[in-house]
Amino acid sequence: MTNWRSIFGHEQPYDEQVDGIETAVDTARDDGYTVIEGACGTGKTMIALTAGIDLVRDPDTDYERVFVLTSVKQQLRQFEADLETINANLPDDWNPVSGLTLVGKADVCPYNREKAGGVDDGNVYDRCESLRDRTRDLTGEGGETTAGTLTARARQQQTGLADSGRAGAAGRFLETAGETAAYPPEMPTYGDGGPVGAETEYCPFYARYLEDLPDEESEGDASEAVPFDFTSAGLLAPEDLIARSVRHGTCPHSVMGALLGHVEVVIGNYYHAFDPTTTTAFTGALLDDSTFVVCDEAHMLEPRVRALVSDGVADATLRDAETELSRVIQPLKFEREGRQAQGGSKTADADLVRGELADGDVSFEELNRTLEFVQDLRSELDRRVTAHLDRNHRGWQSNLTELGDDEIPLRDPQEPAEDELTEWAANAGYSDAVWVRVEAVGAVVERVLNEAEDEERTRAAPAVGRVLGEWYRRGHTDYFREIELERTWNETEPADSWRRAYTARLALHNCVPSDAIGERLGTFGGGILMSATLEPMDAFTEVTGLDYLAREEDRPVVERRYGLHFPEANRESFAVAAPKFTYDNRGAPGEASEAHRASSEAGEQRPQNPTRTHYADAIAKVARLPGNVLVGMPSYAEAEWTAGVLEDRIDKPVLLDAASDDETTQSLKSEFFAGDGKVLVTSLRGTLTEGVDYSGDRLSAAVVCGVPIVNTSSPRTKAVRRAYDDEFGDGFTYALTIPAVRKARQAIGRVIRSPEDVGVRVLLDERYARDSWDSVRPYLPDDGEFQPVSPDMLEHGLDRFRSRLSQ
Repeated sequence: MTNWRSIFGHEQPYDEQVDGIETAVDTARDDGYTVIEGACGTGKTMIALTAGIDLVRDPDTDYERVFVLTSVKQQLRQFEADLETINANLPDDWNPVSGLTLVGKADVCPYNREKAGGVDDGNVYDRCESLRDRTRDLTGEGGETTAGTLTARARQQQTGLADSGRAGAAGRFLETAGETAAYPPEMPTYGDGGPVGAETEYCPFYARYLEDLPDEESEGDASEAVPFDFTSAGLLAPEDLIARSVRHGTCPHSVMGALLGHVEVVIGNYYHAFDPTTTTAFTGALLDDSTFVVCDEAHMLEPRVRALVSDGVADATLRDAETELSRVIQPLKFEREGRQAQGGSKTADADLVRGELADGDVSFEELNRTLEFVQDLRSELDRRVTAHLDRNHRGWQSNLTELGDDEIPLRDPQEPAEDELTEWAANAGYSDAVWVRVEAVGAVVERVLNEAEDEERTRAAPAVGRVLGEWYRRGHTDYFREIELERTWNETEPADSWRRAYTARLALHNCVPSDAIGERLGTFGGGILMSATLEPMDAFTEVTGLDYLAREEDRPVVERRYGLHFPEANRESFAVAAPKFTYDNRGAPGEASEAHRASSEAGEQRPQNPTRTHYADAIAKVARLPGNVLVGMPSYAEAEWTAGVLEDRIDKPVLLDAASDDETTQSLKSEFFAGDGKVLVTSLRGTLTEGVDYSGDRLSAAVVCGVPIVNTSSPRTKAVRRAYDDEFGDGFTYALTIPAVRKARQAIGRVIRSPEDVGVRVLLDERYARDSWDSVRPYLPDDGEFQPVSPDMLEHGLDRFRSRLSQ
């Protein structure tokens, strides 16, 4: 057994860290999971890494790696920093802990990073696969050359440019990550005596990787193709991995894949463990009982996995699949009719189609029937979208710019039943066999077209086949089917077409992802799930499938709760019993509520909505505190209202966050942190209330207004609630209330991030302060931190805090 204290990266652990590490180690030895709710400052990252590395380095366990999953980039950086701290403080005679951070192909491809070789963000995945296939075809069994020759030719092409004396030749090397490759920015080509223009493009970085791979007959593995000593390198962050790979002229993404099963710590995102496509193509080797998994920010596990295991297919993809099916059918159809197929050299010939049909056990009749199905499906989609817009947006053809995102449910979301599209298909004569065989047909179409075009590309037909197959197989309670309308703009569509304003998508939503989460967690040897906001624990273990592992597989699930251990004198925490910040009470921004209108009609003179008056007064009191103040509202519309109110009431600059791109959000955050105190108003469903570091003097107070429950009128939300009713007994609490309270707790937790931080935390809504039928106070930590106060006592509490600070 190793001594985990030798691994721990600091001189003295907190008591909570000692308990957390030893609990996690003991639990994982029994193939179990430790669930930790730990306030900021608990040191959860170091707990997880220390426990996992201790198990990996203990020869008496079967653990070979730690697999870290987090949904927040800042937390990913924290794991990297803590791993580097561990390595910097290991005993002198210990080897460093090897680690690897996973990123996407677009982030590591040298050509894409420099927008060279015809590669960019829009085509990097397809172009990469095509170049890899060509490189393998050139060098594989029966190929025209060797990987070494391709690599040498690419170097010679560069040398020739440099030796030619052409102006600027010295700048013709591909440079990225601070390194200069031995290859040109242009993609090299190979042609051995063939006609001009028939040369084959290939990737020299991938050719070098293939050259370095051990022979198939040897007992080596892919890690032997890594051209540097990764066992002594410590953490390989993305830039380091790219620089080392480019220095040796090899493919960074392939090196990343080769290292996956051989480093001690792998740091990635939830999709690396839960996305079916990613796990099948890339990270599958990590999904076994030799892996100790760490799920960080685990309060996000349920919604993130729900999105990953849901599926859908866009109208445009159906259109492309229709085209692909027609192209494959055409040669056989024309042959039967005695006509010559049109389309040039890249059109599939009849022999190729017949051969692939035979290999895939697909008949010509099935090809035709699938084409008819896809065509009719698009027509039915068009009919339903048009009917929905006619019903709900009269005159929409002349007001396309005013349309917003929309949903068209295909069944009553509150009454599980067969969806209307499935019923339509049955009435139209499309049997179960048609649904089932679409997937096989799609696979054949992809093979035919890739062979005909001599290019590996992502085709639409397989995606359509996969989704329609799942549509047929999945149940109607746990899964909800609808048409999603996403607001876009496409000038190429007719001026009166909904396709000009919308992208439509057939969506298959997994309402209850607990089975998918629990099944995946069951493949690992054990691990830790942790966050600052997991309460109530019993609900968390249910919705993540952990209770099933404990009950049915007899795998221990041990819970730990660690509260704030920073000086209590540095903070004040209030739950203010203001009127509920609900639509019925507050109305829309700028409008009176139902209650206010009724009283006004009865003759009472009220200048403005009283609920909004209460909130405007309370928010302004907090906003006047010295330093930066964060205000979290239930929506961006409410944030806009609040910012307008504050601009009229306080002297500080008021910054308004809106739904925008990441660059704009980062700029706003930097502005907030710079200079004197400001107020930042945002939505609790945005990105500035979670995973952002407000430590030190960056934030002196935060106020959360209302309970940020999502729109309960959405068909999808209604379906999730009903499915949770059936699965857990209380859909509103499990699917809506608890996630909303966690959002509020995440926002309010931005204030106190270290022992030196000083600040005020305010939850503004009587549901946080009082026990009632819809109270959320039971879902707050049972530590007495948030003192219930009336609105008129808030000022007294803030004054008391100011006085204490001035002493």
